[in-house]
Amino acid sequence: MAVDGPELAAPEVLAGAVAELLPARGRSAVVVPADGFYRPASLRLEHGRTDPDARYTDWLDAGALTREVLAPLGPGGSGRYLPQLWDLARDRAVRADRQPGPAGGVLLVPGALLQGIGLPFDVVVHLRVGPAARRRRTPTDQAWALPAFDRYDDEVDPVALADAVVLADHPDRPALVLGGRWS
Repeated sequence: MAVDGPELAAPEVLAGAVAELLPARGRSAVVVPADGFYRPASLRLEHGRTDPDARYTDWLDAGALTREVLAPLGPGGSGRYLPQLWDLARDRAVRADRQPGPAGGVLLVPGALLQGIGLPFDVVVHLRVGPAARRRRTPTDQAWALPAFDRYDDEVDPVALADAVVLADHPDRPALVLGGRWS
């Protein structure tokens, strides 16, 4: 399950909350943040630290995420996944050991810009923060990335692709909109 949304919507918080609730409902869960599969700075920031096009297309290593997490935990996979590939703070490989996936469990992958790039998720929850709210809530030093999210909205239309959408313009008043097979 992808929990897709801009960083200011805190997709990792929702993924963590869902993972905590699932065992009481008979399902184990593991959270693997997408930012653990971002590319090295030499590739991610090749066009500068504030290039919105690079933020949109160059940060996530979708191939590594698929190869190391989604495929092993998917149908016919080995059941052993890599919890993280790249340490952003140190800009180096994490040397993590493969972990056993939860038997019959749920994988939650929180992150930004996860749809429209061919990642094989069974369910996608999109945390929708509209353009005006993104501009209002984004810190000034991160405003350079706003065009990447505008482009994502225009080119991918994550609301239309998602199975469920959480309207998150106001973090203290989220609203759930079911879509896809649940509407």
